[in-house]
Amino acid sequence: MTPRPFTRREFLAENALGIGTIALATMLQRENLLATPPNIPRAQLKFDLKPKDPHFAPKARAMISLFMHGGPSHMDLTDPKPELTRLDGKSYTGDVDYSFASDASRNLLGSPWKFQKHGQCGTELSELLPHTARIVDDLCLIRSMHSGHNGHEVSIRYINSGVPAVIGRPSLGSWLTYALGTASENLPAYMVLSDPNGYPVDTMSNWSNGWLPSLYQGTVLRAKEPRVLNLNPPAHLRGDAQRNYLELLSTLNSNHIARLPGENALEARIASYELAARMQTAAKEAFDITGESEATRKLYGLDQDETREYGTRCLIARRLVERGVRFVQILLAGQPWDTHENLREALPKICRRTDQPAAALVTDLKQRGLLDTTVVHWGGEIGRLPLTQVRGSKPGRDHNGQGFSTWVAGGGFKPGIVYGQTDEVGHRAVVDRVTANDYQATLLHLFGLDHNRLIYHHAGREQKLTNDRPSKVVSAVLS
Repeated sequence: MTPRPFTRREFLAENALGIGTIALATMLQRENLLATPPNIPRAQLKFDLKPKDPHFAPKARAMISLFMHGGPSHMDLTDPKPELTRLDGKSYTGDVDYSFASDASRNLLGSPWKFQKHGQCGTELSELLPHTARIVDDLCLIRSMHSGHNGHEVSIRYINSGVPAVIGRPSLGSWLTYALGTASENLPAYMVLSDPNGYPVDTMSNWSNGWLPSLYQGTVLRAKEPRVLNLNPPAHLRGDAQRNYLELLSTLNSNHIARLPGENALEARIASYELAARMQTAAKEAFDITGESEATRKLYGLDQDETREYGTRCLIARRLVERGVRFVQILLAGQPWDTHENLREALPKICRRTDQPAAALVTDLKQRGLLDTTVVHWGGEIGRLPLTQVRGSKPGRDHNGQGFSTWVAGGGFKPGIVYGQTDEVGHRAVVDRVTANDYQATLLHLFGLDHNRLIYHHAGREQKLTNDRPSKVVSAVLS
């Protein structure tokens, strides 16, 4: 049978929860009258890099991360193990998770390098770190770091963005700039000093903004001069011509964004282009180290082939935080600390490249009164196993995320202390273990931020750096 057509009254009655509801929702949205859950702000969010108030009074205002990709061998550098030396060549009886079982062994490998106490604090360091030894009274050395994972990428993402293995989350630098903005109007808040030999392992994940607005992504500088391309306009556009052009562009952008309120990606892109215009003068001055004294250049090792390149980047990092940049990452190509083989030659080589510049950065910041408010971080994503790995003709060490070392200085960290402990051969953190999330919570605390209150709404939930994982502020390492 042919169904009887609806009357208008019947149609509206039958669809009260259908088309009518959609129309009502559309009108309410236009008037900003839609109900929202109580934990989600109703006001239209705006994203910028203007300075923002922290949750409480901060001690740190900037951070420089010297990330040592590949996993420095703690028992050869920062964590002396006399028992491991005594048991050299003996079979290890504990449980081991190998990354490369095909060339693994259970033979313990004692460190071939000597350790000695340094400074007033008496912290023991390897002979491979003579320059770090000179600043040991300024360092908070954590010997009980723990990622619980042996892989590079999974551990980098854990330490850098809060959750193991998960790709696409914001990095620590992005969280800090989102939360606090920057004191510099003419330079990016978050800058990445890349290695001339290429990107580090896990590439762009190291400085990703994830699902935060793109304004908070790290700005990657070129490894060689010019650090930023196209800072100078063509001759025919300089002066009044450029000013008129930028004023017109600003007007067009303002009109465009006014027609599209709430388009965060568009707002971030416009802000990035405006910042790029302001960088034309400020960036060139910040990257120009020719005015630095001969003593400063020598301090960073710019007079030596082995240390010149890394030392230059460390010096530029100091100049950037002086000018209000919030977060600076200095990265290494690949994973040079990944000493699976030829430990006796590979480890001294990377130490010679980085030891003097890293120590110089701490010394220079302290001399200029900046260390009190600037955190300097040195460390990798994992450590190494206390066992011999037989790959090729010369032995090395496999990955170890169960216990390793990192050091931090300045910004409210307690100087001249050692915190935590690994077992007698350096395999596992056994006293005062510090997870990646503990480290993040502690850093945020020094910046005046409660890790439980630093929130971004994404995918229908409150997102955090520590992602509601078990996390604690390690108060024992704070001044």
